[in-house]
Amino acid sequence: QVQLVVSGGGFVQAGGSLTLSCVASEKIVSMNPMRWYRQAPGKQRELVASLTRRGPTLFVDYVAAVRGRFTMSVDYANNTISLEMNNLKPEDTAVYFCNVVARGLESWGQGTQVTVAS
Repeated sequence: QVQLVVSGGGFVQAGGSLTLSCVASEKIVSMNPMRWYRQAPGKQRELVASLTRRGPTLFVDYVAAVRGRFTMSVDYANNTISLEMNNLKPEDTAVYFCNVVARGLESWGQGTQVTVAS
């Protein structure tokens, strides 16, 4: 399995920004898909953003609640998957996880806490 190290969480006021990073232990170029999930207290884990390769084309999708505020990106040179989060809202408070599928196996990062105060 791929080792994924997640960082970048923290505490911000509503309207603030954070960028999460997920560094993989191996090349991410062949991983497909790559995803960010979150889990708020008492709630099920939710898919937030996903990057899927179909042929030569990359598709990035977002859950409606974050569309227009979050941006997922990848840095192949540094094996890093990022999630830029802007205009954060209290309802974005959750533990955020990155997730990849590589060689048919799914791997999860350890999660990072994001807390947004109103």
